[in-house]
Amino acid sequence: MFGFETTLSGIDFKVRKLIERCHATEREMVEEKQKNQELLKTIEEQKETIKSLEEQNKILKLRNTLEATKGDSAEVKLKINQLIREIDRSIDLLTKM
Repeated sequence: MFGFETTLSGIDFKVRKLIERCHATEREMVEEKQKNQELLKTIEEQKETIKSLEEQNKILKLRNTLEATKGDSAEVKLKINQLIREIDRSIDLLTKM
């Protein structure tokens, strides 16, 4: 009888340990999901920053082009039309998101 109680007590102890480990694992999983969400948010913010910087770069390039071709109004009009088309494409992409 003593062996049975010892065995039963050992099983009970192991089951409790497994339950504790299960709860700890669940808490870790929730924490990791939160970290994942934060990282995804950071990635989206960085993508927006990249898009903004790319647009600023395009504007600077256009300004430099305009300054280099002040006398050629036809070329300036073409560049402006090209920029407008790029802006329209960007707007379309943003509205699809």
